[in-house]
Amino acid sequence: MNLQSVIEAKSQAKALRASLAAQGTTITHARALELVAHQNGARDWNTLQAKLSRAEPQLFHLNDEVSGHYLGQAFTGRIVALSKVGANTQVSLQLNEPVDTVQFESFSNMRRHIRGMVGPNGRSPRKTSDGTPHLVIDIPSK
Repeated sequence: MNLQSVIEAKSQAKALRASLAAQGTTITHARALELVAHQNGARDWNTLQAKLSRAEPQLFHLNDEVSGHYLGQAFTGRIVALSKVGANTQVSLQLNEPVDTVQFESFSNMRRHIRGMVGPNGRSPRKTSDGTPHLVIDIPSK
């Protein structure tokens, strides 16, 4: 297998589809994924995706102690649930101390449990109005 990640395989399928389209042959994205899987020795796309997903290093693990910022508030806590969603990871965190998710002096909303999506850099793709990621989890040093 020459591919190193699911993202790389999807990029290869996209390039294959564009190349064939430039030559007058139109195929669906699903067909391009299947062709990439066959080119890499897999029975089908699902098999290739499973192999690549297992081979990719995981940034975070269940029960890891983590720190970071949620809506601008510093936190420490533990990862209680994880799931991969494409290149991103859905994380659920149990915080050691509650954080206030509201920035108004006259109102508070304390949270001890938070959930969010983070990319490979530990930052959520969603941002607040000032451009700050909703959730930032510090990447553990190896």
